[in-house]
Amino acid sequence: MTDDAITLPIGQDLIQALIPHRYPFLLIDRVVDVVFEPEKTITALKNVTINEPFFQGHFPGHPVMPGVLIIEAMAQAAGVLAHLDKAASGGSGGLYYLAKVDNARFSRIVSPGDQLSLEVTQTRIMRGMGQYTGVARVDGQRVASANLLCAGRRDG
Repeated sequence: MTDDAITLPIGQDLIQALIPHRYPFLLIDRVVDVVFEPEKTITALKNVTINEPFFQGHFPGHPVMPGVLIIEAMAQAAGVLAHLDKAASGGSGGLYYLAKVDNARFSRIVSPGDQLSLEVTQTRIMRGMGQYTGVARVDGQRVASANLLCAGRRDG
């Protein structure tokens, strides 16, 4: 599979075939761009709606998407990128865990009605782990960013 062979946008069926997350914890709705050269980058979307279960308690009367879920959405996009990259090189994926978050920054709240654009770039692969940088935007404005380390599952 090459990036030319990927039919965009990637919808829920393929996203759920690539990563194990399911509602209400599946935090990406669509993949709109995947690039393997010169850098491995993915752009995914999350439509933030008032019926998200976390809005019941965060915060009543002033709903705000928790920052940790924005980071998780970036990590899920990184997982999709890792699986697509493995498939492009003839391999198959596995299970990846978010192992570390560095330099997380939040610059604006995310509210119902917003659409998060999640751009994640792979910066390094080493010993079954991948390093990624992620930026979340709403209407082109940065709302969050972080460096992520994801580790592949080791059996046995």
